[in-house]
Amino acid sequence: MLVSMKKIITLLVLTITLASCVSKKEYAALEAKHAQTKDQLLAVETNLQKCLIEKEKQETKAFALGEQVKYLKEDKKTALKQVENLTVLTQSSSDNIKNVISQLSEKDKYINGVRKAMTQKDSLNLAIKYHLTKNLTDGIQDKDIEVNVEKTVVFISISDKLLFKSGSYNVTDKAYTVLEKIAKVINDQPKMEVMIEGHTDTTPIKRDLIQDNWDLSALRATSITRILQYKYGVKPERLIAAGRSQYVPLAPNDTAENKAKNRRTKIIIMPKLNQFFDLLEQDSE
Repeated sequence: MLVSMKKIITLLVLTITLASCVSKKEYAALEAKHAQTKDQLLAVETNLQKCLIEKEKQETKAFALGEQVKYLKEDKKTALKQVENLTVLTQSSSDNIKNVISQLSEKDKYINGVRKAMTQKDSLNLAIKYHLTKNLTDGIQDKDIEVNVEKTVVFISISDKLLFKSGSYNVTDKAYTVLEKIAKVINDQPKMEVMIEGHTDTTPIKRDLIQDNWDLSALRATSITRILQYKYGVKPERLIAAGRSQYVPLAPNDTAENKAKNRRTKIIIMPKLNQFFDLLEQDSE
């Protein structure tokens, strides 16, 4: 009986021991499985986090691309509008160029007309200068009278010694010969105004009625003007008298010869202002 009890106890102990061993193995297996599962879960969570981050990046890129597409569409619209405007501008520029070319063509015609008129005037000026010089200097020394024609204006310069005594505004007897010829020229051009200018040298002067060279030059101009009006019938409304004193010299007043050049009376035959504009209008037609 005792032996049987021992056997039973031994069997129970062995059974418990075996059961204990099996439980430890299962526990270890479960623990290993748990650790593996935990690692797998961690890996899954890590991958999930990466995916979320990647998703956010992709969404950001997608948004940026969407904005870029919008910008490109707007840019395309702007470019198309600019092309339309450029087309209109090009057409307008083309029309402007045509207008400019047309205007240039008209200006060329005008310029050619002016050149033709100028050539004719130059020829006329030379003819007038030759005719006047020949008529006015007939019987008079050429150097005492100088004739120039510029732009239809006739300039007749007469030496002081031919018209006046030194320091005087009284006309000499021999002056009437040349003044008569000048009056004929003036009366032959009834539409032209005439200016008579008196010029002196720098020699100071002070006499009765003459305070200085301003007075002398003005008195000489009015003396010639009166003779042209009263003796030779030039209409007074056509005459202008002007004293220029010593301030418009032909040469420096440093020698007796140069002073003689500067003492002169200048007669200018010129168109009236309205006639001058009439000439311009004729040139432009």
